[in-house]
Amino acid sequence: MDEYLRNNTVLLRGTPCGEAVWSHAARAQDFYTLPLEVRRLSGAADTLNVTLRSSMLPLPDGAGHLEVEGELRSFNSRRGEWPRLVIAVFARSLRAADGEEDENLVELRGTLCKEPKLRRTPMGRDICDLLLAVNRSYARSDYLPCICWGLTARQSASWPVGTQLRLRGRIQSRRYLKLTEAGTVERTAFEVSAAEIERL
Repeated sequence: MDEYLRNNTVLLRGTPCGEAVWSHAARAQDFYTLPLEVRRLSGAADTLNVTLRSSMLPLPDGAGHLEVEGELRSFNSRRGEWPRLVIAVFARSLRAADGEEDENLVELRGTLCKEPKLRRTPMGRDICDLLLAVNRSYARSDYLPCICWGLTARQSASWPVGTQLRLRGRIQSRRYLKLTEAGTVERTAFEVSAAEIERL
């Protein structure tokens, strides 16, 4: 396995909740974005963007449920009025998974590239924001927002920039309101909620 693939693995099983739409072209290939709804154990759902090569389309006949294996990627989009960090799952394989339970698993190994930010939720729970730089091929890196909770949040708040981390968790989508010159707009943020985190 490619060394870089071990730094960043994703397994999703969920239900497509929209059509695959053209995203971009790179290295003489077209890429499409497919929204995938993945249920949590609580019954809530995350809608995650999956990037597919054109060769993966059309989707398997009659597949109401899909399994995607790949990696979590980020890039800065300058479309629209302001730049923003876009997070998506880059699919390396895709198959029909009808009858199988939803799954949302990500494993990352990377470097803390921003000072951790400890805060408290309105419910009084400690949470720490981390930004992880994860190397990939072609001398590029993905900058991935992560969060951890409770005792782990309090411990990680003291880690210096440059700390090497390994974590395991799930990708979650979170809606929030942003105040702009045009007024308040609803946005969606994507982040990795870490269930396990290890300082290397």
